[in-house]
Amino acid sequence: MPRLEWRTVLKALAGFLVGLAAWVWLTPAYDRFVAAGAEKVMRAFENPKVTRLRLAKDGFVTVDRADFDAQSKRPAIPIRDLTFNIALLTALFAASKRTFSDRNIAGFLISVVLLWVTHIFGAVAEVMAIYVAKLGMWSTVHYSDLDRNVWGVLNHAYRLVLMYAFAFALWWIFRGLDTVSVKETATAAKKKKKKR
Repeated sequence: MPRLEWRTVLKALAGFLVGLAAWVWLTPAYDRFVAAGAEKVMRAFENPKVTRLRLAKDGFVTVDRADFDAQSKRPAIPIRDLTFNIALLTALFAASKRTFSDRNIAGFLISVVLLWVTHIFGAVAEVMAIYVAKLGMWSTVHYSDLDRNVWGVLNHAYRLVLMYAFAFALWWIFRGLDTVSVKETATAAKKKKKKR
């Protein structure tokens, strides 16, 4: 097992704090962006197109449907709870041996775009979990037990596992030159042995 270097730990901590600050500061604008994407995805599969997701003043996204009774309360979801993994992704890329290399930065930017897609998936799963199970008789009439199980599992899986797994997977796929440096180290070690 490789030895953990304090410099790597400090870079990861700094990256986490930068990601956390960006998450806190950009959340209101980013939540609107995620809600708009989730709304478009949902409306693409609806006939008629009835779902509207609107960012409220309290930071929650209100779930509205054209076929809801005008007197009924509108459910709301906290999208900010679904996007925290940006801090983890930032920490992972910051811990790279070559944090500011072109390849590491390009990998991070690609990962951020793909992470946005997973945030849309998380928001859709959250809204669908409301539709299939939390709207009383309306949910029972419009969705089957299979729908309730599938969307319930997807929603919980995203919140408990997938949100973090996506960040790790994106980092693993798009990380910088660390793998090259490991190969270079192995090659250098072989050359030293040959010289002896």
